[in-house]
Amino acid sequence: MTYKYLKCKLLQTKRVLIYGTGDSGIVTYNALVSNVSTSVNVIGFIDDDVKKNGQVINGISILPYSHINEAYVTSNNIDEIIVASQHVDTNKLIKLIDCLVDSDVKVTKVPPIESWINGELSAKQIKQVQIEDLLGRPPIQIDNPNLLSEFKGERVLVTGAAGSIGSELVKQLSNLNVKQLILVDQAESPLYDLQQELKQNGKYNYTAIVADIRDGLRIDSIFQDYKPTMVFHAAAYKHVPLMEESPYESIKINVNGTKLLADTASRYNVKKFVFISTDKAVNPTSVMGATKRMAEMYISCLQKESKTKFITTRFGNVLGSNGSVIPLFKKQIENGSPLTLTHKDITRYFMTIPEASQLVLEAGTMGKGGEIFIFDMGESVKIFDLAKNMIKLSGLRYPEDIDIKITGLRPGEKLYEELLANGENTLSTYHKKIMISKTRALDYVKVKSEIEELCITNRFQNNNIVMKMKSLIPEYKSNNSEYERFDTRVKIYKKAKGIIDSNSLNKVEYKSI
Repeated sequence: MTYKYLKCKLLQTKRVLIYGTGDSGIVTYNALVSNVSTSVNVIGFIDDDVKKNGQVINGISILPYSHINEAYVTSNNIDEIIVASQHVDTNKLIKLIDCLVDSDVKVTKVPPIESWINGELSAKQIKQVQIEDLLGRPPIQIDNPNLLSEFKGERVLVTGAAGSIGSELVKQLSNLNVKQLILVDQAESPLYDLQQELKQNGKYNYTAIVADIRDGLRIDSIFQDYKPTMVFHAAAYKHVPLMEESPYESIKINVNGTKLLADTASRYNVKKFVFISTDKAVNPTSVMGATKRMAEMYISCLQKESKTKFITTRFGNVLGSNGSVIPLFKKQIENGSPLTLTHKDITRYFMTIPEASQLVLEAGTMGKGGEIFIFDMGESVKIFDLAKNMIKLSGLRYPEDIDIKITGLRPGEKLYEELLANGENTLSTYHKKIMISKTRALDYVKVKSEIEELCITNRFQNNNIVMKMKSLIPEYKSNNSEYERFDTRVKIYKKAKGIIDSNSLNKVEYKSI
């Protein structure tokens, strides 16, 4: 009985809708009907243009986007909706997934035209919609010929070169006619893997070095031997809960490591030093975010006395990066276990690894020194909705097949991230997706001195370390952390000493290009 049922199922005609009536929609239709291995019945086309409603293509009706909902697909036994449009509004794609979340309908997507085989689409190329397609905005594209002239002939050092952002920066830089790439990372195996990938792609103008950015003598010897002219600093500890438990380690890498590297770059008159920061440095609620903010502050101070142009870039979460929520959800779905989410209302900004790396290179090109560049990351994404969409895109149903378990906010974790601190605003640049933060004025001599002192006195005494960080960064207010108790103490101490909270200052430092 089971065999007959399966045989009958295999011979069943698949009923599909095609989203898009342009050339790509027509090509998709032809690819489906000419595919001999699968029996397909195209029930209708979907189009956003209301003027096309009721028209027909090859005898098949064009339906309005608003017509497509769970009731329609259920009553018409629709098996699959194929998104053929090359320029579909991402918000409409998200709404389409959302409205079908409780149905068994698959949502698939036609690849970009440039990836068609010899200009022709094969039905086999139609794939399941990926979570990257639901960013909430069109992918950021960079086409700047200045990048080639900026990096041509340069010797570029990348720290954290084997990490998610670092490795993508390396791959993009390897295509920009640089004279030499110096790849620095303490993670031996990932660095080896990157080395092999570069070789396989015919790239040999690099040197891979296993080294720790906390080792000042080692870093100095690398600068002395290889004489980098530009530095991209991506090495960092980034996991909020782990760093909340280890302020000592967080300062050692994120602050002192950055300080050593920046000091060395300045000493060797490196042209540009691009520091990769995070939105968690904005109004930090965690040790990790606070250490990244201190690193931003230190290189801003160093800019005042150095010939090197120090540039900071800030952006949010990167899809697919090590430790990010997307790979975690994918593993949990593969294991059939519930997706774990810290809070139902938590939101995050997202961009892809190539997007983030492109924007870092672009910001590095336009930077004149002292800027904090922030990226337009579109609308923030509600992680609970993202989790439901991932379950749906995996061909499963929430909560019948995969449930979502709320575990509670982790130490130092925010409900939502910000790209600007209190009192900051932005200036535009020639790239509409890149802005410059107008930051509050710092007492550069005092701040630099205090950060240097903290790096020297950094010990395993977490309470003292955190108190000093809070004194240095007035906007640092702990969240869901044992260090919340220090916020009131720091406030009382400052009031007693007559110290003005920088949140109350209206002065800002303007940078423009």
